[in-house]
Amino acid sequence: MLDHIPYFSYVLSAFIGIGLAAATGFRVFLPLFAVSLASYFHWIPLNENFNWLAGLPALITTGIATIAEILTYYIPFVDHLLDTISIPLATVAGSVLFASQFADLGTFPQWALALIAGGGTAATISSGFAGIRAASTATTGGLGNSVVGTTETAGAGIMSILAMAAPVIAAIFAIVLLILVVIFGRKAWRKLRDLKKSSDNV
Repeated sequence: MLDHIPYFSYVLSAFIGIGLAAATGFRVFLPLFAVSLASYFHWIPLNENFNWLAGLPALITTGIATIAEILTYYIPFVDHLLDTISIPLATVAGSVLFASQFADLGTFPQWALALIAGGGTAATISSGFAGIRAASTATTGGLGNSVVGTTETAGAGIMSILAMAAPVIAAIFAIVLLILVVIFGRKAWRKLRDLKKSSDNV
């Protein structure tokens, strides 16, 4: 019945893309692995230009990268090094996954939407959690970073599954996440800046 709604397929693709983009804001490679796995077993369709994601090489590569990324975030100091590159990587991954859900849209509108909606969503969430992790390091000496890392991994997994199984719910969650990350991320960066100022004045 819903298939007869005008542009419904595009709206559904947008919901899936936003959910996957939000997931890349938590972890870059886990959502890519989830999409690769799902498309490899033909659980979800992909734009034909992204069929490489459904191949066995992509599945193995993203699987190894996912494990490495998750484990590396539990290594002190290295997690902050990853944060410096995770934001641009998340932007690219979020854009790719968003674009992969659209067919027959045209190259320019497809990638314009992907960069704005997919890349923007991923970058916002990634930068927000980078601020939260930095504040955690400053206030707990890094002891709380494992909690932040575990939360990110869980968020990436949950959002990836929701995006493919319940796109509407995933899109709603993504919007709520963006609001929360902006609020708490700004507070974290502000707290970190205040701590730095106070240490400089000592």
